[in-house]
Amino acid sequence: MVEAAVRDVEGLVAGRHEIDHGGPSYTADTLAALHREHPGAELFTIVGDDAAAGITTWSRYDEVVARSSLVVVDRPGAPVILPKGFAWTRVEVPRLEVSSTDLRARFHDGRPLDYLLTEPVLEVIARSGLYRVAA
Repeated sequence: MVEAAVRDVEGLVAGRHEIDHGGPSYTADTLAALHREHPGAELFTIVGDDAAAGITTWSRYDEVVARSSLVVVDRPGAPVILPKGFAWTRVEVPRLEVSSTDLRARFHDGRPLDYLLTEPVLEVIARSGLYRVAA
């Protein structure tokens, strides 16, 4: 689904590092692999405000912030506060009152998903038979 979501977005590529690695995955390991494959490339770690607030609990978070620029996608109303000493960029997005559970229910019920999922993602869901209710 990630590949479908970014297929037509210039500059974005879905990576398979964590899938191909198997088992537990760590952002620090993924960034190290990307650094080896693309020396000199500027890497970004993009996270939601909830994940950013807990970044110091991540395994080897110091490597993550050293190898990449941290971008925090924040929702209006309650800006995230990170520990002192973290360089980061804030990107504010509109608040959408929708959850993954709601998206699956909308798909199953045939309710509109316009502006919530891209057409290529909807095609992957339909083709793969995802989110069907067992008979």
